Amino acid sequence: MTQNVITVAPNATVEQATQLMVNHHISALPVIDEKGAILGIVSEGDLMRRVEGASDQKKSWWLHLFADKVDSAADFIALKGRFVRDVMTSQVVTVTPEMAVGEVARLLAEKHIKRAPVVKNDRLVGIVSRANLLHALAVIPQQKVNAQASDLEKREIILSTLAKVPELNINHLNVVVEGDQVDVWGVASSKEEERAIKVALENISGLGQVSYNLGRLPGYAWGI
Repeated sequence: MTQNVITVAPNATVEQATQLMVNHHISALPVIDEKGAILGIVSEGDLMRRVEGASDQKKSWWLHLFADKVDSAADFIALKGRFVRDVMTSQVVTVTPEMAVGEVARLLAEKHIKRAPVVKNDRLVGIVSRANLLHALAVIPQQKVNAQASDLEKREIILSTLAKVPELNINHLNVVVEGDQVDVWGVASSKEEERAIKVALENISGLGQVSYNLGRLPGYAWGI
């Protein structure tokens, strides 16, 4: 998350909020009170809608795609004297510092939002965006197998990794490790499950040569 968050007060003017966005090259500002509690968030989208609603001459939506942020800021001069509290989104989706990256990603996707304020003890402590998540994904370390690891240790690492694959029953698989050769035997219930098995092992470096010997059997067939 980004900890040094540029914020704005609810009684700031729309012009002041816009200038903050332009100066700091950001597209949204959390709105907080004097105690640091979050009251809402104001974004370029909120401001643009307000401009379009106040303008006598409607602008084609696709022209905004080519508009520079600084040029667009000039459009907000017409709203001088209006306040952030008038245009902010008050129903804010927030996350906690302890929330897992995957959970944050799902939340942003489900709510169709680009960012979420990070709140602890009812106070704003940061903001997490899609860009932050991409940075986090870029530095996720690949699991490595120690060169001195025994065949049994390698097998345990493989099984523990496969156990994290959703809906995969590792009891349907047999993993044989002999030095730098790994053989995975068994069945998968679908093409996606077979690919998931391969992806899981591809994220373990140092295994050596991996051979897959997987048949196909629908998941429901195990109960027959």
